[in-house]
Amino acid sequence: MWYFTWILGVLLACAFGIVNVLWLEVTENMDKPEEE
Repeated sequence: MWYFTWILGVLLACAFGIVNVLWLEVTENMDKPEEE
């Protein structure tokens, strides 16, 4: 049953990385002044 824990850990790590990338993109867009 160790593989279930391993897969769960890998998925959590991937999800954490994706959330970090999306959060960085959003904060970078918020830091930039909007030019219209």
